[in-house]
Amino acid sequence: MAYLTDFRAIGYPLRLHSGRDALAALPDEVKRRNARRAFIICGRTVASRTDLIARMRQLLGDSCAGAFDAMGKDSPLPAVTAAVDAARAAQADLLIAVGGGSVIQAVRVVAILLAERRPLEELITQYPENGPAVSPKLLEPKLPIINVLTLPTSAQNRGGSAVKAPQLDHRMEFFDPKTRPVAIFWDAAALLTASPPLARSAGVSVFWRAVMNLGAPRMNPLVEGDRLQALRLSRDALPRCTDATDADARIALCAAALLQNREADDGGTMFEPHWVGRVTYALVTALLMNFPHVGQGEASTALTATVMRRLGTRDADAMRCIARALGLREADAPNRVADHLERRFADLGLPLKVRELGVPHERLSRVVEHSLKNFNADPQREFVHERPLLHELIEAAW
Repeated sequence: MAYLTDFRAIGYPLRLHSGRDALAALPDEVKRRNARRAFIICGRTVASRTDLIARMRQLLGDSCAGAFDAMGKDSPLPAVTAAVDAARAAQADLLIAVGGGSVIQAVRVVAILLAERRPLEELITQYPENGPAVSPKLLEPKLPIINVLTLPTSAQNRGGSAVKAPQLDHRMEFFDPKTRPVAIFWDAAALLTASPPLARSAGVSVFWRAVMNLGAPRMNPLVEGDRLQALRLSRDALPRCTDATDADARIALCAAALLQNREADDGGTMFEPHWVGRVTYALVTALLMNFPHVGQGEASTALTATVMRRLGTRDADAMRCIARALGLREADAPNRVADHLERRFADLGLPLKVRELGVPHERLSRVVEHSLKNFNADPQREFVHERPLLHELIEAAW
């Protein structure tokens, strides 16, 4: 590879605790921030079907100010605002997110809404009719956040978040680097609380992004290292992550996801920016917004091969890079990679078509419309001019 040597890398302070009894260090991390009223936010399943929250309360003792245990999948706005009210009433001086991507993103938004005094509509990414999307600067100081993962997720160390807003035709998107966590925990017992299907869905999402992010003809040496290791870790751990006794596999997937965060700080760009990754991500996000029962991993496997076969030639060099990273011949790369991924997904019992997700055909047009406002996938609003293509793609994937 001819490396990029003109680049910028940015480091953010972070303390990471991993392995058996990693949570024993939680009280020290709270004290390190001089916090006396740590407030826990989680979902109902974690609160009612595991002993994780009780364990954390015991560890924290008097420094635990309470918990909000009703955060929903995909961070619905009503649950987020209820968590804001609960954290404010508890006089929280530190927030602890316990869960996967939905809870972790929601807690970042809770921190934003606790601090910012402007109307909600002024805090979210704006989508002008003509022109690129715009993320407003959120300047107020934010409460420190600690993330305790129950699932591997690339949300664990980012500054962006999205919540599901029933009144809008797209997600509410927020960005504030001050909401990055001060500490992350990959506690073995906490990660094993996730059911095998949830662990598989989260693991597939990490693997999918690892594959997509290798579609770069040129990378700086730091980014290449992050991406190749993320692929190796996620590929090897994915078949084992449904084993309810194998914490090592789930920790490996957490590590792969953290490397995906780090490569962005090391100068990488999500999807680099090939059309296959961007379009698939936007359609997946729209499916999640419209169908709460659909998982991110399953939506990705249902769409990827179709999108790759039909759009791969737009970014032929990127597809050849992915083929090479997967050990495949580079000739006819889009079809070879699509075939390879379909076989891997089928071996894991994952869906290969959108109809297998329980998505009715008559709702496909709505999914396309919701895919047109997605900052990560389409900051320049190119998709607005590709409506016919997006309709064709999701029809073919159905």
